Amino acid sequence: MSAEPAPARRADAERNRSKIIAVAREAFAEPGAAPSMAEIARRAGVGMATLYRNFPGRLELVEELFRHTVDDMCQAAASVSGDTPGEAFFAWLMRFHAIGARKGPLASVLLSESAQGTPILRAGRSRTIAAGESLFRAAQRSGEVRDDISLGQILDGLVALAGIDNGPDFPGALTRILLDGLRPNPHTTGGSPPAGEGTDIPTATRRSE
Repeated sequence: MSAEPAPARRADAERNRSKIIAVAREAFAEPGAAPSMAEIARRAGVGMATLYRNFPGRLELVEELFRHTVDDMCQAAASVSGDTPGEAFFAWLMRFHAIGARKGPLASVLLSESAQGTPILRAGRSRTIAAGESLFRAAQRSGEVRDDISLGQILDGLVALAGIDNGPDFPGALTRILLDGLRPNPHTTGGSPPAGEGTDIPTATRRSE
């Protein structure tokens, strides 16, 4: 029997690799999950030899998953839309938050299993900031996002909130609070303050004068 043609072998190898990555992403996204390589191979329906041929160890697999997650965040920045620059920016932040829920467990593994984890995380953060910077600046120029905060600070805040359980009664409440806080305060953007603000003279006193 003749050997399988090389192009067919390469296609099979690519399918196996894609299947492993897809299964691993789902496995690591499960609450409290820390799947073993054997579990990943079982779910993907491949042998351990195939798994290790693609990823020599768990760390290499997690690094690949992390890169894919950062790719998703960057692609979302390029494809998101909104009626205004601010709407587009906030839509991307929500996508970042949703995608970041997958990234958190991966980052924890990188920090715990590799001295190189920190450079990988820094590189991912830099790529994400670069991808979202134009959306952020446009939203600031349109007056829909305050100008006294950086994009890095915003993303770091969302990452921190991703690790907090808001509780079943208020899902996403803290994230909404953070996003609401990015909008400019109308009382600090010029114009006359509301009655009773910006002066030491009580409103009732001013009316009697």
